[in-house]
Amino acid sequence: MDVDFRNAMRRLSSAVAIVVAEGVDGFTGMAATSITSLTLEPPAVLICVNKSASLHACIQDGAPFTVNLLSRHQREVSAAFGGAVARELRFTVGQWTRDPYGIPMLDDTQANLSCVVDGIMAYGTHSIVVGRVRHVRLTGEIAPLIYQDGTYL
Repeated sequence: MDVDFRNAMRRLSSAVAIVVAEGVDGFTGMAATSITSLTLEPPAVLICVNKSASLHACIQDGAPFTVNLLSRHQREVSAAFGGAVARELRFTVGQWTRDPYGIPMLDDTQANLSCVVDGIMAYGTHSIVVGRVRHVRLTGEIAPLIYQDGTYL
């Protein structure tokens, strides 16, 4: 069942984002495909974070974070935050600025969302995080980086 389920989910195409938060050792981030809009009122997103990810320790009620929706040309950023680059060097890949709350956000993306953790629910190996969106920055054209079956489309 586990192998079949994993193989079935690999067939699901997903946009790639980088989620960034601040931890005790500074900023940390991860590449994520389990992100979706939740509500328009209030504006909110859902993010699924593996409990083993370094980002998980940063996800607490009220904690700020950014969601950076990658563009097609940002494969190297996705790879870096997916583990191809050591954690302490990940923010050297791509151009980064700060959102209005001091959290890094990636330049030249499709969009950046500045969020705050508004709810957390543990489920299996992951936590389901509700992020209330406080600020949106739209940039560039609509050209998402899509991931499916272990590769970018």
